[in-house]
Amino acid sequence: MAEDMSEYDVNHEASDKYSLRGRVFRKLREDILNGKYQENDELREAAIAEELGVSRTPVREAFRQLELEGLIRIVPNKGAYVTGISVSDVADIYEIRSLLEGLCARWATKKITKERTEDLEEIILLSEFHLGKEHYDQLIELDNRFHMSLYEACESKMLIHLLKDFHQYVQKQRQQTLSNHERSAAAVAEHKSIMEAIRDGNAQLAEKLADEHICNAYRNMVKCGLSIKH
Repeated sequence: MAEDMSEYDVNHEASDKYSLRGRVFRKLREDILNGKYQENDELREAAIAEELGVSRTPVREAFRQLELEGLIRIVPNKGAYVTGISVSDVADIYEIRSLLEGLCARWATKKITKERTEDLEEIILLSEFHLGKEHYDQLIELDNRFHMSLYEACESKMLIHLLKDFHQYVQKQRQQTLSNHERSAAAVAEHKSIMEAIRDGNAQLAEKLADEHICNAYRNMVKCGLSIKH
């Protein structure tokens, strides 16, 4: 059955999002970023193939893609080993994100639709409600939803792709940060200010606020001494 699925997906490689290889890659990347696999852990091709119920071919292809992203290293004749996201990587990601999220907010201000604006407004209202109830799981979900909606609003597939990847790379650290009431409250307020600037058509202010939002998130992460290496 696994071989049949693999052959099907090879024939539909143009739609990699739904291919077997794509699904295996996303599952392994999520497991690495969530900390299921620790730094220097060996990823055993046969064991992963058995666990996921697939042949070894899509696993091998996923390994190559993970190596291109810098999440694993493949040592010839030895195996594949997790490198994950280091302290330095996180610092780089947040500095890059601050610039790209600012650009995204500026572009979104010029292109955002009425429906997307209403979606951002709804997210803020829900965030304020759950903040008052200290529902941190919901706040984390709404934080993701806010950023994804903002990314889509800029209408640049290249920028959306970059931002979604960077957002996912630090998902574990973001979840830890947003479980803190002080940071959650600040994040909701910052999201609201960004939304209002976009709604009011102030692209320059939206860019500045989005940049500051990411910088504030990173500074809080460092202050709280959160674990960055998996």
